[in-house]
Amino acid sequence: MERKVSRIYLASEPGIIHFLQIAWEKTLGSGFVITLTDGQSAWTGTVCESEISQEADDMAMEKEKYVDELRKALVSGAGPTDAYKFNFSKESCHFSFEKNLKDVSFRLGTFNLEKVASPAEVIRELICDCLDTIAENQAKNEHLRKENERLLRDWNDVQGRFEKCVSAKEAVEADLYKRFILVLNEKKAKIRSLHKLLNEVQELEKNMEHERETTTCSEMTADRDAAYDESTDEDSENLPDPSGSAPATLRRDDSIISSPDVTDIAPSRKRRQRMPKNLGTESKMASQEKQHQEKAKLEVYEIS
Repeated sequence: MERKVSRIYLASEPGIIHFLQIAWEKTLGSGFVITLTDGQSAWTGTVCESEISQEADDMAMEKEKYVDELRKALVSGAGPTDAYKFNFSKESCHFSFEKNLKDVSFRLGTFNLEKVASPAEVIRELICDCLDTIAENQAKNEHLRKENERLLRDWNDVQGRFEKCVSAKEAVEADLYKRFILVLNEKKAKIRSLHKLLNEVQELEKNMEHERETTTCSEMTADRDAAYDESTDEDSENLPDPSGSAPATLRRDDSIISSPDVTDIAPSRKRRQRMPKNLGTESKMASQEKQHQEKAKLEVYEIS
């Protein structure tokens, strides 16, 4: 059976402390036993479940809500200035309690009690219940204290391990940072060397390209010179030899050519411009020159 003892003040005797004990088996709504004492006399009574239901109907409240109000009023305990007011008549043994709402109060319940013939026994049981409750609370407090100490030790242990982990983490971070700096510097140096090598290769390619262009221009100039020399040689071979062809005719024509009345009808050769020519064009020009020379010879023969 669960018991709860509270200290209350009656409205009729506000200066006298009364003790109210409520005891129930399962729940407060299934019925309870109420005991009231002022330290000298004692009164007790039993409230069944039907009476609780009847009181809830009279109050036009749900039973659960009414039982909750009973718990707040009887189990929690109230003082003179609290929200609940208690009344008790020693002559009629009529016990009632009300709830105060600002300027209005309404009755929550009324129970009839009976005076106990031997109040000392009731007070003794009441004191024993109080002592048992105190011992139980002390045991709970001791258990909670030990639990708190254990949690505090665990907390200190966790805190110490956490600090060690933080220190190890910072050491690892510092070591990793140093290694990262080394690797970074090596990468930077490698990048700089590769960049320098790339610039050298690009400069070398530019120089080689310039040399190739110079070589190509030289080859083209050499080809042009070779073509010019070849065309000049062919022209020299195609020219007639004045000392070897028709010497008699030339000796016969000396008087005529050297005469002051006769004009030199030999065609004047123009100086050829040194330009590269195609082989087909050179042969054509050589044949034309040969025909022109033969034509000049025929004209000389006709004059003679």
